[in-house]
Amino acid sequence: MSPAAPLPPASPPASTPAASRLLDWRVRFGVLALIWGFSFVFIKVGTEGFAPFQVTFGRLLFGTAVLAVALVVKRDRLPRGARVWGHLTVAAFLLNALPFSLFAYAELTIPSTLAGICNATTPLWGMLLSLVALSEDRPTRVRAAGLGIGFVGVLTVLGAWQGFSGVDVTGTALALLASLSYAVGWVYVRRTLSGTGATNLSLAGSQVGLATLQLAVVTPLFTSMPTSVEVLPLLAVIALGALGTGYAMLLQYGVVAEVGPTTAAMVTYFIPVIATAAGVTLLNEQLTWNTPVGALVVLAGAALTQSRRTPRRPATPFAPPTNDTPTHPVVGSTPAAKGTPTNPVAGSTPATNSTPALPVVGIRSARAERVGTTDGAPCRA
Repeated sequence: MSPAAPLPPASPPASTPAASRLLDWRVRFGVLALIWGFSFVFIKVGTEGFAPFQVTFGRLLFGTAVLAVALVVKRDRLPRGARVWGHLTVAAFLLNALPFSLFAYAELTIPSTLAGICNATTPLWGMLLSLVALSEDRPTRVRAAGLGIGFVGVLTVLGAWQGFSGVDVTGTALALLASLSYAVGWVYVRRTLSGTGATNLSLAGSQVGLATLQLAVVTPLFTSMPTSVEVLPLLAVIALGALGTGYAMLLQYGVVAEVGPTTAAMVTYFIPVIATAAGVTLLNEQLTWNTPVGALVVLAGAALTQSRRTPRRPATPFAPPTNDTPTHPVVGSTPAAKGTPTNPVAGSTPATNSTPALPVVGIRSARAERVGTTDGAPCRA
């Protein structure tokens, strides 16, 4: 099926002043980083009034509502074919329902700052998985060093030399599993949902909608209706869904289309910084020296795992030198064709979003650049 409403062109119209274009994408980039960074605070506040599954269901419900409105406005079509919908169902579980729920349960016992830092480990998990599932993407020495450095950063954040004292092991493990789920989900998406012909918005909206249905089934089985609804947790859940899962994804599309996936995916490295600042400032969470230092080491390792060899081009005396096609800064990715609209995340990132729905962060080939993503991603909450 051909897309009914393709993404905007990769570059803005020539009539738009250069300064305005630069300011425009930078503002949207900053807003995107703020939304995904604050998602961990929203989760923490939401769990003070609702059960974790209820927080996740509300997040997905409001996120689906925003994406549904966008689909109607753009007159986009839903994907077709039982095979595509089957793969979207699995992707919805791995990239939305599971990591969102794990982060919500994790923040019952760990601070939002730690959850945000755990979300930044998605690229590290992705590289480990690439060794097994993506044989065409073999690691270089630099990337292998980045994996080791990132692991040292995680141990620093957790205070391993102190025997992990003061850190809830269960909550931390759940947050790390959420980041692993993002990485597994992107391997699955890369292998199953490339070349569907549907737009990013159509696939992502359908995926988040399916995740909402999954939580609609699970939530009543494990939770009961709250006896009272507090205003602040309710507003946090609405913001988490409408902003962090819905509007942030639309912002992401615009940034990717304007400046490309390489620049847009740099938002992954701002998310844990913002999450830490928000948790300390708004929630009065305690911050010891090893947390920010370990976070910087994790980010440095994650950045190294995304490095790629730059192919050398033979010099030609009559043609001006050309820049190499920018590569997607995500584990297992390959260079995308210039001008191809892509989605770099999610909740990862990366992120998991709080993943986070990493996102963000996708693992894809050039042929897979049309596949939709979730917030979080990569490296998002």
